Amino acid sequence: MSVDCNYLYVTDNLLDPSHVAWVHRTSFGNEDRVDEPVQTEVSAAGVVAARWLHDVEVAPFYAPLVAFAGRCDRLQHYEVRFPSHAIIRALFVPAGSGGHGQPIHEKALMMDSYNFITPIDADHSRYFWFQMRNFSPGDQRISKIMDDAVRDAFAEDRVILNAVHRGFANQDDADIDLAIDRAPLQFRRALSGLIASER
Repeated sequence: MSVDCNYLYVTDNLLDPSHVAWVHRTSFGNEDRVDEPVQTEVSAAGVVAARWLHDVEVAPFYAPLVAFAGRCDRLQHYEVRFPSHAIIRALFVPAGSGGHGQPIHEKALMMDSYNFITPIDADHSRYFWFQMRNFSPGDQRISKIMDDAVRDAFAEDRVILNAVHRGFANQDDADIDLAIDRAPLQFRRALSGLIASER
């Protein structure tokens, strides 16, 4: 997918689990527990932003795919490695069975998304991705449904990313950093340090 923005806006997006609640309301997200804090971890490889959401509705994209009924516990794991590669893990388990240190439930739905962002220039990027799942291996019908839905959801991201890029190009005011911006800011600072050290 081509995106009319700097590649760092894509890494910002991939380190913000909260954006699914308002960008992807009909696909990856919903408004359950939007205020749940995000845990951030910085390493030499990159930055991880993750959180467990407990006793929430299964998001629309995943609802027809889960092997259990009712509400869920959901892990949002967003990991972006330097300079611009990401692993996103979506894990859905029956409500009451998920959390840090808990074994993965036998009916868990897990989808890993591997994302590769390639800068074209300061204003344009190419975004490549693929998904892996722990259910229905080899089912081409499921693969097609998921591929189409992911493309639609990432097109929602593209609208926001393009608008953010245009907005910052015409910025008059100082930045306002929120608590939810911690992971993207730490990623940008660390990446700037790596770029500076290479120079």
